[in-house]
Amino acid sequence: MNPRDLLLGSFRAAVAAADPARILPSHLPAPPRGRTLVVGGGKAAASMAAAVEAHWPPDAPLSGRVVTRYRHGLPTRRIEVVEASHPLPDGRGEEAALRMLALVSQLGPDDLLLALISGGGSSLLAAPVEGVTLKELRQVTKALLNAGATIHDINTVRKHLTRLSGGRLAQAANGARTLALIISDVVGDDPTHIASGPCAPDPTTCADALDRLQRFGIALPAGVRRQLEQSAPAAETRKPGDPCFANTENRVIASARASLQAACAYFEQHGIPAMLLSDRVSGDAQAVANQHAALARAVKSRPIALISGGETTVTLRPQHGRGGRNTEFLLALALELKDTPAWAIACDTDGIDGSEDNAGALIGPDTLLRARQRGLGAADFLAAHDSHGFFAALGDLVVSGPTRTNVNDYRALLLGLA
Repeated sequence: MNPRDLLLGSFRAAVAAADPARILPSHLPAPPRGRTLVVGGGKAAASMAAAVEAHWPPDAPLSGRVVTRYRHGLPTRRIEVVEASHPLPDGRGEEAALRMLALVSQLGPDDLLLALISGGGSSLLAAPVEGVTLKELRQVTKALLNAGATIHDINTVRKHLTRLSGGRLAQAANGARTLALIISDVVGDDPTHIASGPCAPDPTTCADALDRLQRFGIALPAGVRRQLEQSAPAAETRKPGDPCFANTENRVIASARASLQAACAYFEQHGIPAMLLSDRVSGDAQAVANQHAALARAVKSRPIALISGGETTVTLRPQHGRGGRNTEFLLALALELKDTPAWAIACDTDGIDGSEDNAGALIGPDTLLRARQRGLGAADFLAAHDSHGFFAALGDLVVSGPTRTNVNDYRALLLGLA
């Protein structure tokens, strides 16, 4: 098998390990005495809902609504699937979130709230709190994304600006048993950071959110400033120890580590030793590429596959090209590796690198040579943050389509193959 096919196969193995149809059924509880309401949001919401339907007793009550990204829906019978915008929220997501809150508020002590949470839920369930407009929420979200803020920074802000996040969904359940099944797309797998923690306690405050915005030099819309500067307890998220969590469980059912381990097993099945570097790689995409290149030069054992996950960031200039953090990482890696014979893949496991139509891309020992033959200046493309344009011109984009799961980024660096 050639290196390109090995890398693509390893990515498919990583995604398959986080397939809700495979991982979710064993976590389903027995039906309650009352009814079961399913709500949730994220890029995996539709596939999670379909998995629940496929394994829920046909004679047990089941209904609900989940929201996922446009083009990520699936046909369902008992749980409604709504599609909305990501990464910037829109009116469809806002409406779906408000309807979920209304449904949850009708639950009683004999009922079960089953929350299906995955990455992307913060934007897809973004009903602004009273006093903040959807336009203001979009403005702040876009500014944070362009500034290279981490998902922890972004969600610290969004928790205090939206109605379901920071434990508020659990609060709305009126004491009904609440089980949140979570597919993690964040470093550390802490439920409070995944989709802004709809059912999880939030230790951060409005003051913390203000600090994040000021740190990145982001201008505050009037409604956002009023919301974050007020000291009223009602403006705060639900904190650890709040009684609303007494009957609530947050359970992470899929994470990056399991997917990375599946990729390691894939390589080893094909006779290539694999090393899992970390599932928590974060920081600027170009800096992370430099670190991986240095490691590639230092590793003497060949052949070997170096596997990592996590989530990098890209800080954009006002004028920039197209591309996501994974293609930016790869372009920087190719430039840094220079003559080092290596192949690599970097993809987002949700199938969408940033906001583009590709999951990521591939590089090989001949990437820079082929680029020069086509008159493409790799360094110029990197400076312009136009990694999508670079890899599209070479035909090296990885286009998987929506995977309907999300356990963060997948990177594999393959060394020592002829």
